[in-house]
Amino acid sequence: MGDQATGFWMRLAGLAGLALLGACGRGQDRDPAGADSELPAPVPVASVNAPVESPTLTAIKRRGRLSCGVNQGLVGFAYLDNRGQWRGFDVDFCRGLAAAIFGNPDAVRFVPLTASDRFEALVDGRIDVLWRNTSWTMERDTGGTLSFAGVNYYDGQGFLVRRALNLNSAAELTGARVCVQAGSTSALNVDDYFRSRAIDYRSIVLPTEEAARLAYGREDCDAFSADVSALAAARTTLSDPQQHVILPDVISKEPLGPVTRRGDEQWTAIVRWTLNALILAEELGVTQANVDASAEGSRNPGIRRLLGTEGEFGTRLGLPRTWAADAIGGVGNYGEIFERNVGSQSPLDLARGLNAQWNARPGGLIYGLPVR
Repeated sequence: MGDQATGFWMRLAGLAGLALLGACGRGQDRDPAGADSELPAPVPVASVNAPVESPTLTAIKRRGRLSCGVNQGLVGFAYLDNRGQWRGFDVDFCRGLAAAIFGNPDAVRFVPLTASDRFEALVDGRIDVLWRNTSWTMERDTGGTLSFAGVNYYDGQGFLVRRALNLNSAAELTGARVCVQAGSTSALNVDDYFRSRAIDYRSIVLPTEEAARLAYGREDCDAFSADVSALAAARTTLSDPQQHVILPDVISKEPLGPVTRRGDEQWTAIVRWTLNALILAEELGVTQANVDASAEGSRNPGIRRLLGTEGEFGTRLGLPRTWAADAIGGVGNYGEIFERNVGSQSPLDLARGLNAQWNARPGGLIYGLPVR
């Protein structure tokens, strides 16, 4: 019994030795083009943190102004006032970006675009940034040509109808003619809504938002479907706004925000962080009126970093140290931009809702990323 056990353990030790030799041999003979060699080389930490030159920013500085694509005319968001000046929610974010670059909110050229030609204008280089109530979707984000820099307005699609129809829900629009604009997600969302409920309807697709609104005004359709904010704007232009109502149904999620060309990540970061700075300013209580005093006297490290009195965050973007302070001084913080263009100080009188700050009561989805 003892001899058998001794023999067993000797055989086991011999097998282990052979396995070890085999493993060593395989390591020595490994193909240099094997799996491990496909791993990328480690990137030095210094190069990760080093600012990268943005070709778009270089071109903008050489030109002396920002080129911003906006809606052709949407009350509250982008429109020409009685003096021929561009006004609106998206327009102010363009001005804020110009102020962050040049210290001057007027160093911007506005390019009015339809929903159908907006992306082509961006990809072709006719504009530097598209700030035109554009929804962030997977198809657009993964198409290889566009980059979304953030969300400045959380919206959803709804229906505008005549009060005389006495409707309580879009589900009652059986057999209705529904006007939508081409080149947007509106027609797809409407089709999803009615098809999933087996409701018959007729889609009337118009080339622009204005054409869809005018068709609705002529009673060429029974309902007009678009983002709720666009419906609120459209209602103010009708001959008797009180005779029209936006139904309570919200049939989609429409996160709207700025779009840049794919391939210039540094420029996308500049747009993203300028938007974020305006959002964070409201959270921190920094306004257009007190931004200079806050920069000079605040002891709050978050405010000091935001306004450039502590750290070198502007230089990381290729912008002046005071980039965020210049943007806030030029157009105000997010809340100020919202209220004067689409909120309580505007004809649209839209509630903050989802566009309230995350820590408001009640809270919304607007959340400032930390500058640190």
